[in-house]
Amino acid sequence: MVFYVSLHSIVRNVMGMYIFVQWDVDPEIVNLFGMISIRYYSLLFVSGLMFCYRIVQGMYKREKLSSEHLWHLAMYIFVGTVVGARLGHCLFYEPGYYLSHPLEMLLPVQWINGSLRFTGYHGLASHGGAIGVWMAIMAYARKYKEKIWAVLDKIAVVAPLAGAFIRLGNLMNSEIIGYPTTVPWAFVFQRVDVIPRHPAQLYEAIAYLFIFAFVYGLYRGKNIKAEGFLFGLMLVLLFTARFLIEFLKEHQVSFEEGLPFDMGQMLSLPFILCGIFLMFLKRKASFRIRS
Repeated sequence: MVFYVSLHSIVRNVMGMYIFVQWDVDPEIVNLFGMISIRYYSLLFVSGLMFCYRIVQGMYKREKLSSEHLWHLAMYIFVGTVVGARLGHCLFYEPGYYLSHPLEMLLPVQWINGSLRFTGYHGLASHGGAIGVWMAIMAYARKYKEKIWAVLDKIAVVAPLAGAFIRLGNLMNSEIIGYPTTVPWAFVFQRVDVIPRHPAQLYEAIAYLFIFAFVYGLYRGKNIKAEGFLFGLMLVLLFTARFLIEFLKEHQVSFEEGLPFDMGQMLSLPFILCGIFLMFLKRKASFRIRS
């Protein structure tokens, strides 16, 4: 396992003009019995959801709301995230393969040399996860008789934070890499090639952290009467950031090569439009400074 940044992890390029980060992190933390792989991605994914849970728990206390069903909400969102993200990847990016291998679509396994092995989920799509979370919250609100827009506003505050953790997981996996570049902060993903590239995962994680800080600050500093406004704002900010950063990313699947926008951008546009429509719908929302 290699996970350090030192004098050995930065080098100059052939011309001696730039300093690049040599990224050679083993994505696997430990392998149990040669069957079960524990990876940084999984650890960051779960950690992000746990941090989000604690923040939402604090929001409920701040608003003096009952958190009796909060754990149930967390479970709904966890299942919605995983199922939605997995199905989103399979159906948006590789439908041909996974529709002929449905078992691998639903379970973290793969047929290798005639035997079934636990491999974890190799492929999760954030757009599918967003749809899954929305459906999970719909089901939760209906079952526990809570206001759906109020719940969505709270999830909107922490969703960018969860996204940042996931993108850091992608960084640890050396996946979703950027285009070649000569910027001084370029990463050389040694498990992919020896070309300096934009650390697109890091760009996205940083953007999401800024969005989280902004939306959370807005939540803490203001009182938005129109429920649903924060949710619409988050959709616009997060998916606009995703749309723009996609211009720096390598295509994930071959069919994107001839398209004006890649799949991530095309899937982001409906979310941006929905967010704008929702904000317009709530345009009469009034703000007042909390006392």
